[in-house]
Formats: sequence, C-alpha cells, structure tokens
Amino acid sequence: MSKSAKKQVDDCKEHGQEELDLSERNITNIMDVPGLLGLRHLTKLTLSHNRIVVVPPSIAELQGLESLNLFNNHIEEIPINLSTLPNLKILNLAVNRLNGLPRGFGAFPKLEILDLMYNNLNENSLPGNFFLIETLRALYLGDNDFETIPAEIGHLQKLQILVLRDNDLISLPKEIGGLERLKELHIQGNRLTVIPPELGKLDLVGERRVFKGDNNPWAAPIADQFQAGISHVFDYIRSDTYKYLYGRHTQAAAAAPPKTSDKSKKISRKANSARK
Repeated sequence: MSKSAKKQVDDCKEHGQEELDLSERNITNIMDVPGLLGLRHLTKLTLSHNRIVVVPPSIAELQGLESLNLFNNHIEEIPINLSTLPNLKILNLAVNRLNGLPRGFGAFPKLEILDLMYNNLNENSLPGNFFLIETLRALYLGDNDFETIPAEIGHLQKLQILVLRDNDLISLPKEIGGLERLKELHIQGNRLTVIPPELGKLDLVGERRVFKGDNNPWAAPIADQFQAGISHVFDYIRSDTYKYLYGRHTQAAAAAPPKTSDKSKKISRKANSARK
C-alpha cells in the first residue's frame, strides 16, 4: 500500500470530505489502511484497481456510504452484512473472482445499481432473496456463466437496465416481459435460439431504448428478423405465427447449442497472486 493512501485518509478525516478515491494504491487488505473504516461520514468510497481479496465484515461500519466501488480487484468473497448498509445505492463488484454471493445478499434497503459483470457467477450462485432487491434500477450480470435466469427476476419491477451479455444463456424467462420499466436489455453473446413471446410486451424500440441480441445462434425465422432490424424482431415475436413456432420449439426440447467460447482463461479464473 502506498503512503499516499494513508495521507488521503488523514486528509479526508481532517477536512470532513465525503468522497474518497483509493484506486490504484496496491491495496491487498482493506484492514491495512489505517483509519479508513473510521470514516463514518463517507458517502462515496472507491477502491478500484487494487488487489483486494476479501471484503471485511467491518465495512458495514461505514453507515453513510451511498456508493462503493470495488471494480477490478481479486475479491473472492464478500460479507453477508454488506447488505446492511442503510444508504448504499451503488455497488460495483465487477471484474473480480466471485463464485457466489452470501445468503441474505438481497436485503439491501436502497440499492439502485448493482454491477457484477465479469465474475464467475451462475444461476446457483445467487441467494434465494437476490431478486427481492426491489429498489434496483440497473442490474449488470454480463460476462459470467449463467445458463438460465430465475423467473424471480420478474420481481424487480423498477428495473430499467438489464445486462446479460456474454454468458451461456440457453433460455430467457418469460417474466422478463413483465418488467414494464425496462429501457435497455442486453442479451448478445449467449446461446439463445428463441425469445419468449412475452418480451414483445416491452417497449425496447425507438429513442432512448436499447435492445442488443447479436452473436446468438437464433433459429432461422428470428435470425431473418434481426437482419431486417430490431423493430422487425419485436413485430415478429408479437405475432401469432411466432407464438405457435415458439410453442413447438419449446415442446421439441432440442439440445442446447454448444458453448462457443473458452472461459477457462478468464482473469477471474486465475490463481490469486495476492496470496502468493
């Protein structure tokens, strides 16, 4: 850890600063930063681009935090009491080495933006109450190992942005079609062949709307619509013709397309150098 980190903490305490940026300070252990966890007045803490392996339970002492950025570390586990932070609205855990989340993770009272991109998570990594974070507006689960998404995602009725790109998804739950506030849906780079007709209920075409579904092995009729444009895709999946074809496709229970990418070389798979 650089000496500048300690100086920043001291200055923050002396001047009552509410934001602290300790990115790129070669920190391996949050507990090694003197005085950091005593800054109860902090509202924004950035610890990105370090080599942190474990987030200590004492992080919950920072009761004033509204934003916690742990992007690009070596984090393998997070404490259950992280979700007890009463004011946390933004949590960035992207580009780490998480294989699972603790029980009770979904208890955040105010969380609005959750970034879990580029970890080792799958449908079995999520605790039972994960989709009860009803305040969520943006959920980033891209670059993980999901093959399915639980139907409980339909509980996130305030969700506006959902990123599921570059996983191993072989299907989507129809409940996504019930997320009436959704403005962005990213499902590119998966193993999807069809889309639930219920997604046709969403308004994802037009200004300030985003729908991305490229790099999937779509069934021929849908692939043709993607060639014509996103509006054609949604017109098609709303049609009775498509609903009939979708029903036949799901009843056929065809084998899932093979995985097309080797994720064994992901940074998140590498042995943790911080422990060597």
